[in-house]
This record gives sequence, structure tokens and C-alpha cells, in this order.
Amino acid sequence: MAKKVRKKLEEEEAAAFEFPVFDEVAFVAKEFEMMGALLVAGTITAFLGILGWVLTVVGLSVYVPLGLGFLGLIASPFVLRRVRSKSHLYTKGDWAGLIAMEFFGWMALWFVLLNVSPHAL
Repeated sequence: MAKKVRKKLEEEEAAAFEFPVFDEVAFVAKEFEMMGALLVAGTITAFLGILGWVLTVVGLSVYVPLGLGFLGLIASPFVLRRVRSKSHLYTKGDWAGLIAMEFFGWMALWFVLLNVSPHAL
């Protein structure tokens, strides 16, 4: 009797999980959509980095480009939703990756341009 019960439980556990069908077309479509979003986010990143460098070299306080950069980062998801028609497909992880890429790219570009610039600070 115990063998029957154990065998029945093993069969139920084995049948409980099935891998979902992998939709290749939807996967490729989402990856191309994310590539377009990454290009838009990279453009925003380059704009914020160059704008921060210009404002710092002009002689404004460092807090002005820093504040404008954070405002640009806050506004970027709204811009991406306007520019990319399929942005409703993005997951929270996709948004987090885009915003993190924008933040670190903006800071890196701004700092590199300040280090290269002879008139910085």
C-alpha cells in the first residue's frame, strides 16, 4: 500500500510542472524593441553628459548640471513611453536596466569630459 501511495505522489509531482512553449517570434520582437529603447536611452545619456560638461565648463556650480541630469533621468521613462509605441511590453527589470544604463552612462561621460577638458573647474 505504501508503494502505491509513494508512486502516485511521484507521478503527480512529475506531471505538475511543464515547460511553457517558447514563442520565438515574440522573443525576437521584444529584443528588437528593447534595442530601439536602448538607442533612445543612449541618446538621452549622451545629451545629458554633454550638457552637464558644457554647463560645468561655462562656470556654473556643479549642482546645476547635477540637478538637470537627475531631472533628465526622471523624465526619460516618460520620453521613452512617448517615443516607443510598444513600451507597454517592458517589464520592471527592463525599465530598471534602462534607467541604470542612463545614470551610469551620464555620470561616466560627464566625468570623462571634465577630465579631458583643459578649462574644467
